[in-house]
Amino acid sequence: MKLGIVGLPNVGKSTLFNAITRAGAQAENYPFCTIEPNTGVVLVPDSRLNVLAEMYHPKKVTPTTIEFVDIAGLVKGASKGEGLGNKFLSHIREVDAIVHVVRCFEDENIIHVDGSVNPARDIETINLELIFADMETVLRRKEKAQKNLRGGDKKAGLEAELAEKIYAHLESGKPARTYPADEEEKAVLNGWFLLTTKPVIYAANIAEDDLGKDESEIPGVAAVRDIARSEQAELITISAAIEEEIAQMEPEEKETFLEELGIGVSGLDRLITACYHLLGLISFLTAGEDECRAWTITRGTKAPQAAGKIHTDFERGFIRAEVVPFETLVQNGSMAACREKGLIRSEGKDYVMKDGDITLFRFNV
Repeated sequence: MKLGIVGLPNVGKSTLFNAITRAGAQAENYPFCTIEPNTGVVLVPDSRLNVLAEMYHPKKVTPTTIEFVDIAGLVKGASKGEGLGNKFLSHIREVDAIVHVVRCFEDENIIHVDGSVNPARDIETINLELIFADMETVLRRKEKAQKNLRGGDKKAGLEAELAEKIYAHLESGKPARTYPADEEEKAVLNGWFLLTTKPVIYAANIAEDDLGKDESEIPGVAAVRDIARSEQAELITISAAIEEEIAQMEPEEKETFLEELGIGVSGLDRLITACYHLLGLISFLTAGEDECRAWTITRGTKAPQAAGKIHTDFERGFIRAEVVPFETLVQNGSMAACREKGLIRSEGKDYVMKDGDITLFRFNV
C-alpha cells in the first residue's frame, strides 16, 4: 500500500513526513528503509502479533508495512506544468490513496503561502489542480472514443458518453470519485486512472494545545470535516509537530507521553487505521515457531488469492485453508487446544477471508 502525502507549503506536510520516517527508523528490528529520497516505509501496528509472539516465541515477527511518499512541487498552475507540476501529478498517479495535509493552526512564525490560514481555500487550491488535470485526461479519452466509434467500435459509444458526463461533473468542481457510476461505468473509469478517483484522507494539522479537544472546538476543522463528508473522504486530526516529537521517543516513554496528552493513540497509528478503512483492507495472520506474520489483503478476498500473497504456489496448488479466528485462539490459549475442541475450520476455495484469521494453507503443486 502506497500513500502520497500532499499539501501546500508551510502546512506541516514535511514535518509529518519527517515524523513518519523517524517512526520507521526507530521500529524495533525493522529499520526504516529509504527506497527513494522522498519515500519511507513504516510498520503497520498490530497488537495481535505481540500476542502470537508470546505464544510461539518465533525466530521472527513480521508486521505488514505501509509506504508513504512525500509528494512535493504543487503550486497553482501545476495542472499546466507550472513549478514541478508534471512531476507532482505523475507521483500522485502512482499511489493508492492521498493523504492531504491541511493547516488548521495559527503561528505567526510560520508564514502561510497565501497570507492567512484558511483550510477550505487550501483544499480547493489542490483539488482544482487535480480536477483540471483530470479534465484534460477525460477530453483525450472522449476524442479517442469518438474516433473509435466512427471506426465501428460500438463499445466506444459508452466511453464517449461517460466522458461527457464525467467532464461536466469535474467542471462543476467535484472529484470524479463522487460521480454515481454504475458497475459498467466503474469498469471504464478504472482504466482512465484519474487523479480525483483516488481515495483521500484529510489530515487536519492542529496546534499542540488543541490535542484532545472536540473537533467542533478547533478552528477550521469543522470546514475540513464538511468537505470530507461531501467528497466521500476520511478525516483525522493530527499535530505534525507532536508526531515528530513522539517518533523520537522510546516505546515506554511514548506510551506515557500519549497518556499525558490524553489521546492514547498516536496520530500516525490513527492515520494507518484510517487508510485501512478507506481502502477496504484487512490483515490475516500466520503463526509458527519460525515466524509470526501479518498479511494485508483487500476485504472480500477469497482463500486461494490470500494464499497467493504468501507464494504463488500456494494459490496454484490450493487445497484448503485451516482457519481459527484470533479471538478464539486467545480464548483457548493455543492452537492445540483449538484443535482438540474442533474449533479450527477447514475452508475451501470459496471462503472469504476475515480480519484476524489465523490461517494455515494446505497446497500441492
